[in-house]
Amino acid sequence: MPADSPDPTDPWLREAQTFPHLSAEMIERASTYGSEELVPEGRFLFERGDHGIDFFVVIEGAIDILADHPLTGRARTFTYRAGQFTGEQNLFTDRRMLLSGFARAGGRILRVPHAAFRALITGEPDLGEIIMRAYILRRAGFVRHARGGSVLIGHRSNGDLLRIQRFMTRNLYPVEVLDLVLDKTAETALEAFDIQHAELPVVITPDRTVLRNPSNAALADMLGLTEPPEDGVVYDLAVVGAGPGGLAVAVYGASEGLRTIVVESMAPGGQAGTSSKIENYLGFPTGISGQALAGRAHIQAQKFGARLSVSRDAVKLDCSTSPYRISLSDGHVLSARAVVIATGARYRKLNLPNYDTFEGQGIHYAATAMESLLCTEENIIVVGGGNSAGQAAIFLSRTARHVHMLMRGGIAATMSDYLVQRIQSSPRITLHQQSEITELHGEESLDGVTWANRETGETQFLAATNVFVMIGAAPNTEWVKDCLELDRNGFVTTGAMCTETAAVNPYATTRPGIFAVGDVRSGSVKRVASAVGEGSVVVAAIHQFLGLHH
Repeated sequence: MPADSPDPTDPWLREAQTFPHLSAEMIERASTYGSEELVPEGRFLFERGDHGIDFFVVIEGAIDILADHPLTGRARTFTYRAGQFTGEQNLFTDRRMLLSGFARAGGRILRVPHAAFRALITGEPDLGEIIMRAYILRRAGFVRHARGGSVLIGHRSNGDLLRIQRFMTRNLYPVEVLDLVLDKTAETALEAFDIQHAELPVVITPDRTVLRNPSNAALADMLGLTEPPEDGVVYDLAVVGAGPGGLAVAVYGASEGLRTIVVESMAPGGQAGTSSKIENYLGFPTGISGQALAGRAHIQAQKFGARLSVSRDAVKLDCSTSPYRISLSDGHVLSARAVVIATGARYRKLNLPNYDTFEGQGIHYAATAMESLLCTEENIIVVGGGNSAGQAAIFLSRTARHVHMLMRGGIAATMSDYLVQRIQSSPRITLHQQSEITELHGEESLDGVTWANRETGETQFLAATNVFVMIGAAPNTEWVKDCLELDRNGFVTTGAMCTETAAVNPYATTRPGIFAVGDVRSGSVKRVASAVGEGSVVVAAIHQFLGLHH
């Protein structure tokens, strides 16, 4: 495709879906959920930072959508005209709006109050489908074009800059990255805001607040990315972990009337959210990226009213009381009658000297579009022999000069056949079986790798600045070890008998009302589809438990 050709994946070029026009009949049906208003003078219907705004449809006239930029000020992003509607996915939550909406004088609008918006979505399914698709595409467009978000300044290879960018991107928050070497405006911005080089990386928000190398939690609070537990509320269901399994629990639980909260330390999607493409997930014959799948599941859970607290770790489960109490890393304690543990697993690391030094400075655990930019025309290394490593190698080979794939065993033993064939036929991927890294080279950042063949002892050096480690994971169960039975590897033991029904439930833990799904569960199949299946099925057992005990 020529460089100047329109990119068909750009949501803003899919106008009919991203900025659709509702028919007169559709607007008439929507009007039963709200009321019409005249706009005698131009005025803001909502502004950036507002919570719980209303839903608006233009009947006559226009609504200008404005984005604030910390360096260049406020500018019109697009204009909604007759038949079009405002909003994006924050209408489903209490999170702050990214953009402002200004109704021009002489217009006529339909206002659906925020409290009635969800009723409109569920009560008019065809309208709901149009609106939901538009909202998903709009947010994807905001992220792609960095509209309505913050500016991140620093060095692109810096570990903290990559951490911040990854956190914001995975939480679908728009961020414009200015590299101090490549972008002339970066130095000008530092001078304008009196920022010293030693303070980098920095985030400058649309209201011109400067955050100097913020933690993920501080960033989430400042940008309004999290929804903390409501004071004094006892939730029917608390889901800890927002990977595929946890999001499935949230969707089915919230859609069936359970007051549901999800706690997630990083971003929706879990490890699956970092996958460049999942090609064997049922119903997506051309594949889907982990982030896209997570984004759709996330808004689906929000559609039904689930609350999501991101950048918060669960640090302790107290199962000595009823309801159960979960202590969070920010000091909040939430109460819930039933709990689902879906915390998955954390990435395993290589046992090498100076390994920690290079994490985020050359060593990565995810292969997404963000990481692929770092690898343009570079020689890179992927370590691992599973499907995640295979997908990463194929994805990164599109931009890298060459991909060297290292695995301790043989490729056919642990990887799906379609990936094996693709890797073996790719001229841009070299496979090194029975091999492992023996040394990492560099000072502050990685600049070379040595590996050895375990059978022959032969060593090889490569001047590589990026290594992708995908060698499995260990369960995130430290916070429940005093409450639940774990197997010898630290996974949650399930399959307990429900005494009330004398039936064994495959997801029940050793405590009634506490369940486990997905990778964190002992004996689970480490697949996205199985985690989603477990998350959907377990809700029936939760209903049964709540019905018997409350």
